[in-house]
Amino acid sequence: MTDDVAPEKVVKSDAEWRQTLTDEQYRVMRQHGTERAFTGPYWDEKTPGLYACASCGAPLFSSSTKYDSGSGWPSFYAPVAPGAVKNVEDRTHGMRRVEVLCAGCDGHLGHVFPDGPQPTGLRFCMNGTALHLKPEDDSRDA
Repeated sequence: MTDDVAPEKVVKSDAEWRQTLTDEQYRVMRQHGTERAFTGPYWDEKTPGLYACASCGAPLFSSSTKYDSGSGWPSFYAPVAPGAVKNVEDRTHGMRRVEVLCAGCDGHLGHVFPDGPQPTGLRFCMNGTALHLKPEDDSRDA
């Protein structure tokens, strides 16, 4: 994937998503749910690597952009590439927010807020359930 190109689109039926995702992943990613703060995977993870979409495997965020926002969810200040995620307006729950979806499969990842650190000033507040960490391969230097 180049820096400005979205991943190839993954399209599955609802039944196929139910077969490939855990119940919690399905609730979060296909039904736009949210895991409770400080309960999901990766909110306090420090392992270097690449965070990919739990639904389709598309690369989403690098651990080099992850930071502790204190929110209880994994937070990043930038996606791995501009086309990796897409933002859509979310007016649910009486709020006006920006929802973040995987560009590869339209899976719900979380929301982005304008209160993050520099250099972007953004906080991509993601559900850990929607991510899969691929640790850096230490053996490649051997």
